Amino acid sequence: MARLELELPDKFMFSCEISVRASDLNYGGHVGNDNVLTLMQEARILFYNHIGFKDEIHFEGNVGQIISDALVIYKSESFLGDRLTIQIGVTDFNKYGFDLIYLISNQTTGKEAARGKTGIVCFDYIRKKVASVPQRLLAQLQQ
Repeated sequence: MARLELELPDKFMFSCEISVRASDLNYGGHVGNDNVLTLMQEARILFYNHIGFKDEIHFEGNVGQIISDALVIYKSESFLGDRLTIQIGVTDFNKYGFDLIYLISNQTTGKEAARGKTGIVCFDYIRKKVASVPQRLLAQLQQ
């Protein structure tokens, strides 16, 4: 069976550290596959805060984001208390969205823990329909 691949961007715009919590673990005692998406979301919110936005659903007026797709490639285990560095890069801009690329490195083990991608689509939460990327957000992302 062919394995998924994810090309990393030339540069990352943001980096943060998150420690693995007990709630991130599964019955195997390591970070659960589903919790990697939660860690990516946590980093994404910190990223949006860093570039001047409150959260994922308040970019401009009623426009926020929805996730159109997600990809995670698992590289190594992470355990309780491990310090993870999550870097975020932005690629594939279009009128309605972009992709966020995540590189998760385990500072405790020195290994790459995972790579991920989320497809971001801007969405008007009042009109319940896709919206164009707000100019202020686009300007921050294209720096």
